Amino acid sequence: MNRHFAANDDQAVRITRLANGLTVATEAMPHIVTATLGVWIGAGSRHERDDEHGLSHLIEHMAFKGTRRRSARKIAEDIENVGGEINAATSTEFTSYTARVLGENVDLALDVLGDILTDSVFDEAELAREKNVILQEYAAVEDTPDDLVYDAFVETAFAGQAIGRPILGRPETIRSFDGGMIRAFMAREYAPERMVLAAAGAVDHDAIVGAAERQFGALSRITLLETPQASYTGGERRMARRLEQANVVIGLPGCSFKDPAYYATHMFAQVLGGGLTSRLWHEVRETRGLAYEIHAFHWPFSDCGLFGIGAGTSRTDLPGLVAVALDCARAATRAIEGEEIARAKAQLKVALLTALEAPGGRIERSARQLLAWGRIIPSEEIVARIDAVTADEVQAAGAAVLAGAPTLAAIGPIRKLPPLEEVRQQLHG
Repeated sequence: MNRHFAANDDQAVRITRLANGLTVATEAMPHIVTATLGVWIGAGSRHERDDEHGLSHLIEHMAFKGTRRRSARKIAEDIENVGGEINAATSTEFTSYTARVLGENVDLALDVLGDILTDSVFDEAELAREKNVILQEYAAVEDTPDDLVYDAFVETAFAGQAIGRPILGRPETIRSFDGGMIRAFMAREYAPERMVLAAAGAVDHDAIVGAAERQFGALSRITLLETPQASYTGGERRMARRLEQANVVIGLPGCSFKDPAYYATHMFAQVLGGGLTSRLWHEVRETRGLAYEIHAFHWPFSDCGLFGIGAGTSRTDLPGLVAVALDCARAATRAIEGEEIARAKAQLKVALLTALEAPGGRIERSARQLLAWGRIIPSEEIVARIDAVTADEVQAAGAAVLAGAPTLAAIGPIRKLPPLEEVRQQLHG
């Protein structure tokens, strides 16, 4: 039996949970004639076993390469013939398959999404071609230092764990994949109880629930394995290369988006390096001219997080940039002005509310929150949590971050980069 209930939200979101556990969330948006819809699965690269590294990303690619009813060409034609778009994305903890069409073509889009998620054939010829495409994608990252350094950073921060591995995989694992491995992964991880079908715009909830029943109602519940708890390790990765610029990331353990300190930690990153008025930008870029760009970030996951400072600079300015950046971080744990807190709060609220202005942002919000929390968190509740954060809490969150073991990743002319132990000493004062 399907269970219907209202979302506790300021938006007109309707939610139904199918008998097999799949959740349907829709939001009708007046004056919008298009519909954006997608299926989110709470499975990504961190759910891969060692020999599956990169498999979730390959599955995303292969979803468009043919079903028993549609060829790869037919999938594209069915969507584009009505002016629509179809796409997919893989992250550490989620995989999504989305489409945008006119409201009158919602049934077609849902039929295509259901087809690719439940009846793909994973033809070996198509698989060979797509593996080659991903190998080209991998090579492109290898040739892009400011991307590669972040892959190295995460891999070092979570050494030896799936959560730290690059989403694309490695050439040796990519080449090893076959249709059987894809089917086994999907049978193990693509459980209806960790799937959300979300839609917004010119949509009718009851019609979409009916379509969801037709497309996904036959999926069986799966006994899910427990995802291993992430364990931050820290460490360093130095990649000396003949490049014009050195790219460096200095990182520390952050916190989960479920942690009570999440908003304060996020705000500490915003104060430190979240915009043109941030401390890092002002001191490193504007006052000293040590980098073209520098920023601080906080990446939360379901059970952990990563905090970091990233920048690119010349070989001669590298030691100075590191020293000034760490000085700025330490200073922000001792005193933060009320104006800085107010600015950081405004920036976070604008980012939150801007994302909800488009149907795509609405469905992503609904899907991610339903998978993480089992409910949609009202915008007012999030804004109230942001407004409630105090300067003392931000400083305390920053101090907790800086107390952790550092992670250092760098690429380029990095001979003058300080040793990891020196970075640790500077962080801890």
